Amino acid sequence: MLIDIKDIYKIYNEGKESEVRALDGVSLQIDKGEFVAIVGQSGSGKSTLMNVLGCLDVPTYGEYFLDGTDITSLNDRQLARIRNREIGFIFQGYNLIQELDALENVCLPLIYRGVPAHEREELALEALARVGMDERAHHRPSEMSGGQQQRVAIARAIAARPPVIMADEPTGALDSRTGKHVLEILRELYREGTTVLLITHDDGIAATARRVVRLSDGVIVSDAAQEVDWE
Repeated sequence: MLIDIKDIYKIYNEGKESEVRALDGVSLQIDKGEFVAIVGQSGSGKSTLMNVLGCLDVPTYGEYFLDGTDITSLNDRQLARIRNREIGFIFQGYNLIQELDALENVCLPLIYRGVPAHEREELALEALARVGMDERAHHRPSEMSGGQQQRVAIARAIAARPPVIMADEPTGALDSRTGKHVLEILRELYREGTTVLLITHDDGIAATARRVVRLSDGVIVSDAAQEVDWE
């Protein structure tokens, strides 16, 4: 079992009149090598769930084991180490550093992992080539289209070859053609054994995944495997 959460709560302003239960007793298990879409409308709790699963936030209550490690017992530094080693993130807003070119952006997580400089550049260029951006390695984000920036963001996420990719609305700011290309990259990673978690509000995007977990008001309302026609 790669991901195992039990009775996870994320409560804001607990005990007050303004209390919000972003996650309200969520339990979920995900095996290594799955392609799972977490689906819900705005306010459903899906992004909060991704933040907890991605060790970007900690639950108020509940248990979370990631590949056997008790995540809820870790301090901030230990959580950062787990994130850097285990998880690649893709965000709707790209989150590229504007002052750095594509190659330097992709190298960042490798620097944090302590990868030697010559190996960093090799891994980063390999990742950029995989997403068709190696010829733009020395261009800054301001010199790229939204689709190109997202591909650089994907290269950054996969350069260190993490076992888990978490993609939060990765096609949300893209045209349909570019969005399909991004989803194809995620499918390729899944075929190679990477665990892919795709967070989306769009049922059409969720149809890409092998399993769909649907949230509403901080609660899982359905969890089902589905047939896909892209293999």
